[in-house]
Amino acid sequence: MTIQNKRLSLIFGTIGGMLLVPFIAMQFTQEVNWSAADFIIAALLLSAAGLGIELVLRKVTSTRNRLIVCGIIMLLLVLVWAELAVGIFGTRFAGS
Repeated sequence: MTIQNKRLSLIFGTIGGMLLVPFIAMQFTQEVNWSAADFIIAALLLSAAGLGIELVLRKVTSTRNRLIVCGIIMLLLVLVWAELAVGIFGTRFAGS
């Protein structure tokens, strides 16, 4: 198994682990109430970010440029996640 395939396995394993957190929390509290659509959207967002970062790591050779592009990807992930979660920008995506 190459390092790139190991990285992909790590990315998808991490995404699965991250999605287990709200799933397990739902078993113990009413405060966390995700639907199947919430899990699908979260998986898609995390997968897009993870695969985008993997693409950057494969194609961009400069460490400085890698950090910049990966930072932009993470910033976009956080902004979209926050908008979908609480509607900080008031767009239609958040149901506002």
